[in-house]
Amino acid sequence: MQTLINILVLASIYALISCGYVLIYRVSRVLNLAHGEFMMLGAYGLLATASSFGAHPFAAVGVASVMALLVGVAIYFVLMRHMTGESVLAAVLCTIAVGILLRGLITLTWGAQQHYPMEQLGWVNSSISVFGDARISAASLGLIIATAVCYSGLFLFLRYTRWGIQMRAAGQNPLLAAQRGIRLNGIYALAWGLATFTGGIAGMLIACDSGLQTTIVTIGLKAFPATLVGGLDSLLGALVGSLIIGTAEVLLINYVDPLLSDVAPFFILLVMLIFRPWGLFGTREEIDRV
Repeated sequence: MQTLINILVLASIYALISCGYVLIYRVSRVLNLAHGEFMMLGAYGLLATASSFGAHPFAAVGVASVMALLVGVAIYFVLMRHMTGESVLAAVLCTIAVGILLRGLITLTWGAQQHYPMEQLGWVNSSISVFGDARISAASLGLIIATAVCYSGLFLFLRYTRWGIQMRAAGQNPLLAAQRGIRLNGIYALAWGLATFTGGIAGMLIACDSGLQTTIVTIGLKAFPATLVGGLDSLLGALVGSLIIGTAEVLLINYVDPLLSDVAPFFILLVMLIFRPWGLFGTREEIDRV
């Protein structure tokens, strides 16, 4: 049972990060390779607000979450908006440059030492007993709940709200959407904002659970294969791909060799790229074009 809990926690981490990759690609067809850095920025944003709102932890979390959303919107309007009409490769290289810049700024500001935002918030990451001997930390349980809430909210938002329907339309045919009066810049900015918001939430919860260092960015990198395995333009695929990658990692750690767990996501990705490069639930024509 403990193995099942560990799989669920790791899959939730990857799924919460992966939905940001999917949102940006599905709406604007940009592959954001700086998403791991945005996740890390959200975690350090919580560290900054925790020191400022230490007596009001929920206010600190709320401010950090809003900051994460605004960062995504700002990145789009300041930088990515100018990539419209440019080649796909140019936009991808631009996100790589942004990621390198963010990583450097964070290292210069906070250094490479370990930080513990949860302690500054005055919270205790208690261990909770579930199903007999199996246990889960409070932050890990928060990750699972946050993933369920985010995905449920996104599915409902994209299907039933005006902005969500416009996002789907912009992703399917931007030219036709623009002719119908949809403001593409606003839709793309919203997609970037939601992606950095969900990524920031993931970073905050990971930092609360296991501490915060700049190496947290590698988790965002390992979530990328989960996105590709499921399909770059599918939220359901992100969930399934995250479950596959999380299961493989936990089983390797428990029953084979922990050192192989870092290799497993990319090995599974290579196999998927050979046999089904558009992913389990991805759209074949869209991925082939890219």
